[in-house]
Amino acid sequence: MQINIYSYLQKSSWKRLYIRLIVFIFGIFFGLVCTLLPAIAKVDSSPPSLMQVSSNLAQLEEQGRKYYEAEQFLAAVKIWQQVLQTYQSQGDKLNQARVLSNLSLSYQQLGQWPEADRAISHSLELLQVKQDKPEYLKVLAQALNTQGSLQLATGKLETALATWQQATAIYTKAKNETGVLRSFINQSQALKALGLYRRALSTLTSVKAMLQKQPDSPLKTAGLRSLGASLRLVGNLTQAQQVLQQSLAIAQKLQSPAEISAALIDLGNVARANQDAASALALYQQAIAIAPSQMLKMRSQLNQLSTLIDTKQWTSAQTLWSQIQPQLAQIPPSRTAIYAQLNLAQSLIRLKQANLPNAPTIENIAQLVANNLQQAKTLGDKQAQAYALGKLGGLYEQTQQWKIAQDLTQQALVLAQAINTPEIAYRWQWQLGRLLKVQGDEAGAIAAYTQAVNTLQSLRSDLVAVDPDIQFSFRESVEPVYRELVSLLLQPGATQPSQETLDQARQVIESLQLAELDDFFREACLDRKYTPVDRLDPVAGVIYPIILPERLEVIISLPQQPLRHYTTSLPQAELETIVEKLRRTLVIRSKEDFLPLSQQVYDWLIRPVEADLVKSGIKTLVFVPDGVFRNIPMAALHDSNKQYLVEKYNIALTPSLHLLPPKKLAQHNFKVLGAGLTEARQGFSALEYVEQEMKEIKSEVPSTVLLNQEFTSQNLQTYLQSAVFPILHIATHGKFSSKAIETFILAWDDRIRINDLDNLLQIPERKQQQAIELLVLSACETAVGDKRAALGLAGIAIKAGASSTLATLWSVNDEATANLMRQFYKHLSSTKETKAEALRHAQIALLKDPQSEHPVYWAPYILVGNWF
Repeated sequence: MQINIYSYLQKSSWKRLYIRLIVFIFGIFFGLVCTLLPAIAKVDSSPPSLMQVSSNLAQLEEQGRKYYEAEQFLAAVKIWQQVLQTYQSQGDKLNQARVLSNLSLSYQQLGQWPEADRAISHSLELLQVKQDKPEYLKVLAQALNTQGSLQLATGKLETALATWQQATAIYTKAKNETGVLRSFINQSQALKALGLYRRALSTLTSVKAMLQKQPDSPLKTAGLRSLGASLRLVGNLTQAQQVLQQSLAIAQKLQSPAEISAALIDLGNVARANQDAASALALYQQAIAIAPSQMLKMRSQLNQLSTLIDTKQWTSAQTLWSQIQPQLAQIPPSRTAIYAQLNLAQSLIRLKQANLPNAPTIENIAQLVANNLQQAKTLGDKQAQAYALGKLGGLYEQTQQWKIAQDLTQQALVLAQAINTPEIAYRWQWQLGRLLKVQGDEAGAIAAYTQAVNTLQSLRSDLVAVDPDIQFSFRESVEPVYRELVSLLLQPGATQPSQETLDQARQVIESLQLAELDDFFREACLDRKYTPVDRLDPVAGVIYPIILPERLEVIISLPQQPLRHYTTSLPQAELETIVEKLRRTLVIRSKEDFLPLSQQVYDWLIRPVEADLVKSGIKTLVFVPDGVFRNIPMAALHDSNKQYLVEKYNIALTPSLHLLPPKKLAQHNFKVLGAGLTEARQGFSALEYVEQEMKEIKSEVPSTVLLNQEFTSQNLQTYLQSAVFPILHIATHGKFSSKAIETFILAWDDRIRINDLDNLLQIPERKQQQAIELLVLSACETAVGDKRAALGLAGIAIKAGASSTLATLWSVNDEATANLMRQFYKHLSSTKETKAEALRHAQIALLKDPQSEHPVYWAPYILVGNWF
């Protein structure tokens, strides 16, 4: 199929725009935009203080304000133009400036950007004579707020931020707390639009106390809503929901349909982030029913549409998109309208990909995007132009019109790089890589993919906090870039990949592991330098299993030897099915159904290099596990003869060798702080052997123990602050999940969530003394059915700041745990064994006992991080 939108785009010309526009776009809905409008300064209808005007003039101003609030913007413009003429005839410059600012707001709502710009420019010209009078400062600050909203709407994000910062300073000088709050809220919108989500959250958090002191008002509900949206963006969904519920309650008290619908949209976004599609759809529908403006209704409908597509409710989705499309054409061109149409285009692409009857055609989607491109050029929004051009290129890619697709993609990439928008640039680098690959330019494809990965690396902290509801999901929009590059580097051919190529593939997969952790935490992890393993441990080998769509690649690094790799042709779905079945069968105590599966995985990962491991004198195998491999214990892999892998080698895991501190556990001053629960708490069952476990540990090493009521987060922090404990041993329920918010450790008083763990364990006093060298979690488990749950385990290891973490993949028999821990601490304290060696000996002790020989008892213990 051919699409013919390209010809009229040939006349496009680009001018360099020096601004940073870090906005997540890849959108099936634009949750960011829905927080922008409410923060714009409201029309100031207060009576002028420099002179009294007639009651008729005051009534006219009030009528204009009412028209504006009713969204009858043309009527408001006509009224304010009359008022402006009166002030001009009186020579009242201050009130002229104020009314011009209000006129600019109305023009902005109408999408009449030149008129809006002229009005606010004239307003600021009239205010050039600086004064310190409160009336003057108030009007100047309001005018700057209005100018900032115009700059934001037309894509000048950094300029808007600077303008609002100036407004904040003037409101502060005027001692106008309400104005300060409004301009701070506006600043946060600009920061979010720039991708600086944590700075936005910090700004809003700093004014939260000020907001709470304010009487209920539209400003207060807008400020709380903006705070709630920012909390959602960084993954704090519980707090986000609480703050948004407060915003909604105030909006309902004020009986403001606009504020109510906006709050409902944001609450729907939170529900969607929590994967509660039914609640999200219901909230969006409520918002649609009461939305007083077309734009609010459109935002709700677009969010609803993408949610319906997510949940494969195809009939409802098709009905809704046919209703949305004609409505979009009625909205005046603006940045918001452009992104709404790009949103719709993305949803239409997904409907098309579902191969539904009566689905939108590629031609229709391309025409919509091309219209967007023309509107973006008219508006001067370079970011929207870059996005629309690239999206058009993607549509031509789908129709296999490679050359046109490549031309459009390169135009989009040049523009994205010129305006310094890496979050867009990486997409078009990725797209260019795909296009070059399909046209047989392998070297060019690798170069483009490498640029895309490098761009993602440069983004890190900006990228990780993107809205999870915008289909800018990590698994769809980031992870494939890394995997497709590795696939290109290691693609089967007549010749083996060079050492340089293998090393690049290894570094890319390491980078992917770090990026996954960034995504898990919603913030960039601590960077550490890569240290070659043979410098850390000359008898350790590192194994990288890499899951690709059609095959399994394994790279292995042995000390003082070239990298090597081997391939198993195996579809990803089949591999995942086998590994997940292995995980399920390992916990069935009465059967050995796991054995053939365990042997199969052994054949994939170990068999091809088995002889080399023996020849090289390897004692420890360090796995950098990928995907579902994180959820199985490598110790339980079986060689089909007599032995499990743990009987041959010490075993450790690491999310990345970049995160390994090259430090060994100090054998002197060996002290343990133990904490545990034996009683049932918060719906979790009792752990009756925990007390015995603590006694076993105490018998081997000096220990301080906090049991039950003594095990609170505050007590834990107090003990850690008062003395140095190289080892922290926690025996309690806990869960590792692919979501940070659902990863926790159970204390007596509450759940200690992963985001609080670093604050609890890495208190300032400890930083001056000694970090925790080993964190032991002896009763936690990974969430069932969660393919990425072990990210939570790796996340806890990092957040704790410990060199190593010993944890369990599933809930373990209490008595077996007590026995294993006694053996582990005995070997760790009385010999010069590494942590991995101590764990191996403890596991083998259980394995050799007929009462605990099944892997369910000894296999789930895994060592993450530093193994020596």
